[in-house]
Amino acid sequence: MAKVATMDELFLDEIRDLYDAEKQLTKALPKMAEWAASDELRAAFESHLEETRGQVERLEQIFEALEEKASGKKCAAMSGLIKEAEELADEADESSVRDAGLIAAAQKVEHYEMSGYGSARTHAQILGHDDAVSLLEQTLKEEKAADRKLNDIAESMVNEDAAGGTGAGAGSKARRASTSKTRTAGGR
Repeated sequence: MAKVATMDELFLDEIRDLYDAEKQLTKALPKMAEWAASDELRAAFESHLEETRGQVERLEQIFEALEEKASGKKCAAMSGLIKEAEELADEADESSVRDAGLIAAAQKVEHYEMSGYGSARTHAQILGHDDAVSLLEQTLKEEKAADRKLNDIAESMVNEDAAGGTGAGAGSKARRASTSKTRTAGGR
């Protein structure tokens, strides 16, 4: 493989890496949704799968604008992150503990993608690829929103359930209601 010598080549290399990463993710997200014990987490993975398909299409638009064939460059980082998620799913019980681990694994993916899309967007800007900047920015916003959603799911129920060992969501609602009554009864 030829060495990357110009900013244009670097940008194309980044787009190819992201393309392969997203393609890998379209195969991994259905499995992650299947492994999720929480309906809310399952729905988040399914929703992000649809977004990911749109992100693949945006990358294909960038390839077209660059007059390049839409092709990926093996993204070893995404392969590793997905492998970690698969190992966790195999090792953890089907419970909120597994969900907490799946959220952690998915957030690692989101952070990798945010970094990749942020760099590619900046490089597109420097190179004057205005259409690519817009497309990459749209995807970057989606990745940030997905990360926030995962964080919200973790903080609103999954992590608490996992720490209490109560299963997939029902226990935290009961604990919150009990805690709320205790606080009210305590005069707070």
